Amino acid sequence: MKKVDTIVIGSGISGMTMSLILARCGQRVLLLEKARNVGGSLARFRRGGLPFDTGFHFTGGFEEGGIMREAFSMLGIMDRIEPLFLYGEGASRIIFEREGADFTLPLGYRQMTDSVASYFPKEERGVREYFRKVREVCDRTPSMDLHAMDFTMPRLEEDFVSLEQGLRDLTEDHVLRGVLETYAMCYGVRPSEISFANHARMVMNFYESLAYVKGGGDAITAAFMGELKRLGAEVMTGTTVEQFTDIRDGVIHRYVLSDGQEVEATNCVFTIHPLEVLKMLPARMLRKAFINRLEGFEASCGFFGLFAAEKDEGPRQEGPTIVSIFPHAEVDRLLDPAESSWPGVVVISSVEEAEGGRRPVHMLEPAFPHSTSEWEGTSVGSRNSGYEAFKKAHEDMIMSAVDRGIPGLAERLEVVCSSSMLTFRDYLNSPDGSAYGVKQKMGQFNLVGRMPLRNLFAAGQSAVLPGLMGAMMSSFIVGSMVAGKDKYGEFVRGTL
Repeated sequence: MKKVDTIVIGSGISGMTMSLILARCGQRVLLLEKARNVGGSLARFRRGGLPFDTGFHFTGGFEEGGIMREAFSMLGIMDRIEPLFLYGEGASRIIFEREGADFTLPLGYRQMTDSVASYFPKEERGVREYFRKVREVCDRTPSMDLHAMDFTMPRLEEDFVSLEQGLRDLTEDHVLRGVLETYAMCYGVRPSEISFANHARMVMNFYESLAYVKGGGDAITAAFMGELKRLGAEVMTGTTVEQFTDIRDGVIHRYVLSDGQEVEATNCVFTIHPLEVLKMLPARMLRKAFINRLEGFEASCGFFGLFAAEKDEGPRQEGPTIVSIFPHAEVDRLLDPAESSWPGVVVISSVEEAEGGRRPVHMLEPAFPHSTSEWEGTSVGSRNSGYEAFKKAHEDMIMSAVDRGIPGLAERLEVVCSSSMLTFRDYLNSPDGSAYGVKQKMGQFNLVGRMPLRNLFAAGQSAVLPGLMGAMMSSFIVGSMVAGKDKYGEFVRGTL
């Protein structure tokens, strides 16, 4: 029988981070991935020799002292990752069509603050107070410092105020509120549902800097896998836990894998979607209240993705790398699944050239599971002509918006393929195809840390904060529990 210290289920960014933390703490780690390939939504796919990103497009926190740089440095892989920073006064652009409003914003906390204030001179006091509060929330959150040993998530006043209400307290200008709420698209939750504090914890890193990674998510995955291999961790793909056995005193001692192997482990950490955790654990092991809580989680938004490449003839069209084209400035409505209006599109042009000097372009339309409910029981390759018509209609809407917002770009693009939430669901083993797991709603008790059985733990994208940063942060928090205070302290101090 195989014996390990910890089984980690799920090889997305959280699972890989968890495995590497524990391996660096001297544990024998077995990382299991149900799919054929590791990396989860970090994975790229290729069409016609061009690389396209699935779920990871850019991130903040790679600047000196930034949380992402600190995380990768502590894990020992920063030297294998090359951030490609977005620079300049116009790194991103926001367009609200109904209001006829168009904003080009720089990067850098102070530059961003000054720029927004210059667009809204009558609201300068509110603008500066907003950015001050964002920084203050992050400064008062211990877990934003990965070197700290205290990972308690504080309950600040801003944790009990929604982003929407917090902004209404600062300004009556709905266009200004729309500009400040636009980053909600990076975590997929309505401003009326997320707390001001969690919004602040997400966006502060985006304000400081934005960067791609050379080679995309594949490069990050390769860095993790190389270090895990060096440390002797075992990684198995196409495999998961089929059965939990030898349960005594609230502790699971043995695990039967889907390939028939039995493994004895001290701990097991789930880094997968909470609903997938429920599917794996027998209901008799869990209290009804726990089951109801997880089943009550709502899905964050997903995306309809349109993937294209700039044609190689003629001069390249320059401009902001990230352009958000929205029909109006009411972001809460744009992220409301009950709204039937067109939610807009975010255009992301790669800063990394592919084969032949061509540049991939990603166009993402916020979407929700009900939009594809008609084909919910189908799989890739078996969907009918109605589904193809649905995709074509959304492709046309996206290209029309791009033509209005960025004149001249649409005619330079060659569409390669498109994907709905069903595509993301099927390829990423996500129960609903959402981009950010469950909604991080205000007052919600997320699945993180120790579970009802004493040696089961949960981390992941749906645990602390959405996105790459939140998923990694959850693994640092839970990793400290699994590794033990002494070993984890040595890891943090770099003395292992």
